[in-house]
Amino acid sequence: MSQHPLPDNLHIDTLAVRLAVDRSQYGENSEALYLTSGFVQPSAEISARRFAGEEDGYTYGRTGNPTVSSFEMRLAALEGSEAAMATSSGMSSVMLMLFSLLKAGDHVLYSQSMFGSTIKLIGSEFARFGVASTMVSQTDLAAWKAAIRPNTKILFAETPTNPLTEVCDIVALADLAHNAGALLAVDNCFATPILQRPMGMGADIVMHSGTKYLDGQGRVMAGALCASEKMVVDKFWPVIRNAGMVLSPFNAWVVLKGLETLDIRMRAQSARAHALALWLEQHPRVARVYYPGLTSHPQHDLAMKQMSGMGGAVLSFDVKAPDPQTARTQAFHVLDSLRVLSLCTNLGDTKTLLTHPASTSHGKLSEDQRQAAGIGQGLIRVAVGLEHLDDLKGDLLRGLDTLG
Repeated sequence: MSQHPLPDNLHIDTLAVRLAVDRSQYGENSEALYLTSGFVQPSAEISARRFAGEEDGYTYGRTGNPTVSSFEMRLAALEGSEAAMATSSGMSSVMLMLFSLLKAGDHVLYSQSMFGSTIKLIGSEFARFGVASTMVSQTDLAAWKAAIRPNTKILFAETPTNPLTEVCDIVALADLAHNAGALLAVDNCFATPILQRPMGMGADIVMHSGTKYLDGQGRVMAGALCASEKMVVDKFWPVIRNAGMVLSPFNAWVVLKGLETLDIRMRAQSARAHALALWLEQHPRVARVYYPGLTSHPQHDLAMKQMSGMGGAVLSFDVKAPDPQTARTQAFHVLDSLRVLSLCTNLGDTKTLLTHPASTSHGKLSEDQRQAAGIGQGLIRVAVGLEHLDDLKGDLLRGLDTLG
């Protein structure tokens, strides 16, 4: 069966439900799920050319799969990049980027407010192989500039950050990186391409944990890197082919279908998060709320400019407490009082998920690293889902209104 190519200049919400590899001869409307580890070759000669990279075609699950290709094509289109490379998890995509682009003696500059596992991977694991790194304040452009070295190869930012929702100026960081002969990589997990598209602001690489909003229902692990076709083909593909941190076809299919509702989910969840953040700001047992959509957020204006006028679906708040140990006890009380919402370390789900960052996502960091990142013991992160706003408030009140 023939398939008409899609017209140019389709909107992002149309691409999210339509872009994929060609249909099979059966004409399926929902994208096919190709559960196979290998592919039968039409001839020995064609097989040889495909394995040599001289001809397009699928050969083995570690080097490509049509379902995975559909996910990569769709995400690249949404992010506005030339290509994308899917991986088995968000952290494996960070690993792939660093392993593909760095060598001993190189230097990485990254935000001190990044996800805890990213900090450990760069600052500890890659340090063992001679890669130097420096952490700087997410929002201090002068600190980024001052920390650049002649051997700096990558500037790596996460915006908004997890869990304090700090926002960096992507355009300014891209200029800094490029003037230094370095690349800018941006973790776009919180905003997704629905709210912001870093490639259009100068970023060279966009990283995703597809486990989060791209899936949207907490079902599978997935990751991806979006970049130029040259970088994907020349840098990422040879490494993933040999290292094998590939995305399974089933997980790719799940996230591919999740992309179809990404636009409406992000808008609905962002609206609920904004309303909840406004409400939490007024609660007497809440010391501070971190949410880019609030005018009290230090980078509110920048966030509204970069994130399409929305604040995203993740917020955090500090419970009031006189000291760190009391703060931890108070935060645990709020979390243990939940009856509707979920105590769960993931985010991006249609179900609202809460977590205590100091003992989970940032629990493996030293206390000095946590303090530098602003992660206190009384901090609670809320990844807002699609429940009714009144039910969100009611469940939080069970804990907040009964604090000692």
